[in-house]
Amino acid sequence: MAVLNIRTYPDSVLRENCASITQVTDEVRQLLDDMAETMYAAPGIGLAAPQIGRAVRVIVVDVEHDDEQSTQTKLLKLINPEIIAAEGTTETEEGCLSLPGLREYVTRSASITLKALDPQEREVKIDATGLLAICLQHEIDHLNGVMIIDHLSRLKRELAKKKLLKFGEN
Repeated sequence: MAVLNIRTYPDSVLRENCASITQVTDEVRQLLDDMAETMYAAPGIGLAAPQIGRAVRVIVVDVEHDDEQSTQTKLLKLINPEIIAAEGTTETEEGCLSLPGLREYVTRSASITLKALDPQEREVKIDATGLLAICLQHEIDHLNGVMIIDHLSRLKRELAKKKLLKFGEN
């Protein structure tokens, strides 16, 4: 496994609509392993492939990871994730490994149902609420070239972009 470089705004790969995985290969499994290691090292609770420069539909999520505890039992490795149902709304403050130094309030669905493939190419269905639902939506947004700044009003979005560009210069 390897810790990969995380791409940051305004890297163009973050705006790409990612390609579906047509076959789950050892290369895809290795990518998921490397993404998980990168996410934990950052540290973060989710990571999408475009954040490490790969425009493919894979994400890793672990909203229960504790830095003091080395177990990774709650790690989700998802291929071609797709939200098939969503209900309610919630607003929460979010950050993003690709938008360093930025935290913004974003409105999301309060609960979702998602389907995806796991690394063994089995279809999985996940019913999620709370932080897991928010994180999954955030990471799936990345697969569609959408970032949290895109959920902001035009004025807030422009201020956030200026802040990010200034942060990147330092």
